[in-house]
Amino acid sequence: MKGWIGVDFDGTLAQYGTWVGADHCGEPIAPMVERVRKWLALGHEVRIFTARIHPLDKCFKPEDYLLGHSSDRAMGAWVAVQAIRTWCQQHIGVVLPITNVKDYGMLELWDDRAVQVRPNTGEKVGNSTRGFE
Repeated sequence: MKGWIGVDFDGTLAQYGTWVGADHCGEPIAPMVERVRKWLALGHEVRIFTARIHPLDKCFKPEDYLLGHSSDRAMGAWVAVQAIRTWCQQHIGVVLPITNVKDYGMLELWDDRAVQVRPNTGEKVGNSTRGFE
């Protein structure tokens, strides 16, 4: 199957309580890490999908994007990219691409904040994790 699977970082792949800093990554969530390893072994492309890297458009080559973003927020995003890359290498064994951009190649998104909706109906598949109905 061509395309990629998006996996949220904080609260889905890594433990998250409250914001500590761009360079802090929580402990791995074992079932999700194993799921990602399985997908990779099956030849699927997996990307980290995270708001941490905002305002960068995507981070396949983050140094290219810093030129247009000189704010403290952009610098924090670059720090987050480096921290997530290190975390991935340590806990997954490979550095996954990191993005905050959904494109037509995304097959599925695994996220602690997402509520799935049946295509073209508006009908929810699951429930809101935060009580929005």
